[in-house]
Amino acid sequence: MPVERFRNRRILVVEDEYMLATDLQRELEAMGAIVIGPAGQLDAALDLVQGEDAIEAAILDINLGGEEAYSVADLLISRKIPFVFATGYERSTIPARFKAVPICEKPINLEKIVATIFAVAREGSLE
Repeated sequence: MPVERFRNRRILVVEDEYMLATDLQRELEAMGAIVIGPAGQLDAALDLVQGEDAIEAAILDINLGGEEAYSVADLLISRKIPFVFATGYERSTIPARFKAVPICEKPINLEKIVATIFAVAREGSLE
């Protein structure tokens, strides 16, 4: 995927696994993105979504240290910020209101999640 596709795109990363969060940040930054976060806790993720005006897309882990991040997902949707779930959860366990949200299953394939986040950022809101 050409680097220019991500140049100056503001991507939020919400992931509590340090190595995965670091890998995602490094990969996105190498492609020119401006990474917001990564946030590894629910409160930090909510603060970032509420405090940042120009988030263009997000990568969201559902389980943040034992807390489900559906409130972050709801906030992203209310702000019309497209996102992708990066999770080990089965689609059937995710609330139906998130049926339009793409899922990248763990273990994460970095190329796949980067391609997916670019697609949702390009397409816009998930409403």
